[in-house]
Amino acid sequence: MLSLRYGTPAFGLVLERAADAHFRKFNSVVVCGARGPRPRYPRVWKTDKRIGTVSKSQKLVKCIKDLSNVKEEVYGALDSFVAWELEFPLIAVKKALQMLEEEKEWKRIIQVIKWMFNKGQGKTMGSYQTLLTALIEDGRVEEAEELFGKIFSRYMEGLPRIFFMKMISLYYSLGSYQKMFEVFADMEELGVRPDRSIVRMLSVVFKKLDMLDKYEKLNRKYPPPKFEYRYIKGKCIRIAVYPDDSIEEIIQRNSGTDELEEAEGINSDNEFEEEASTGLDRNVLGDAACGDLQVV
Repeated sequence: MLSLRYGTPAFGLVLERAADAHFRKFNSVVVCGARGPRPRYPRVWKTDKRIGTVSKSQKLVKCIKDLSNVKEEVYGALDSFVAWELEFPLIAVKKALQMLEEEKEWKRIIQVIKWMFNKGQGKTMGSYQTLLTALIEDGRVEEAEELFGKIFSRYMEGLPRIFFMKMISLYYSLGSYQKMFEVFADMEELGVRPDRSIVRMLSVVFKKLDMLDKYEKLNRKYPPPKFEYRYIKGKCIRIAVYPDDSIEEIIQRNSGTDELEEAEGINSDNEFEEEASTGLDRNVLGDAACGDLQVV
């Protein structure tokens, strides 16, 4: 007779063999909580100790700090420092420039940045700003003007406001008001809003030159802010600003809240009226920039 018998299932044998092979493959297994076994693979990254950019920048500062101001000597020391580098150590050089700027070594900063530019490296706005600051602090006015002219002609519409601020403050300290008006006229044409320090310096110059109409138009277009933002312990805090002397006197004399509210309301109404006006037109600096100035 024909008889039917069930043999051992082959599927179960396959699972047992796979589990045995998996256990033999990873003989060093670490059991993680509720996640199953996790194999330990060999580490493939390099464990060799490499010198950091901070210590490298410190060595660069020590290498050039005690040298003379001879160009060939400084450039030779810098070339020997980066001779065995596969890539130009741009980060280390930038950190070295920051260290030199904290120590106010302006001549060394100028030499390092010019050497870096000759290598074709680091031509960024931050490097140009550091070089311009070093030239101004070192008293090289002609070189600073030449550098500003090159940057202005190359990055006309994308030039940051800090460059205009530095040149206006330089001309204000030197007393060359004609060039100061020309830089401010360029800011007006490019649509760059001046900082409060620039407006304050221009106001002082307009008062000194007896240009009261231009002084009024300038303050009408750029009124003093009511609030300013400061970072205190990592938090941005808005602080009220009282630019007028009348409000300061009211605060000192009267401690009541009613009079303070009336003074602030008067100031806000005046500011709204000034902002609603047409503001500083193109002829504000027309006479100032044409050269017909008479110092009283």
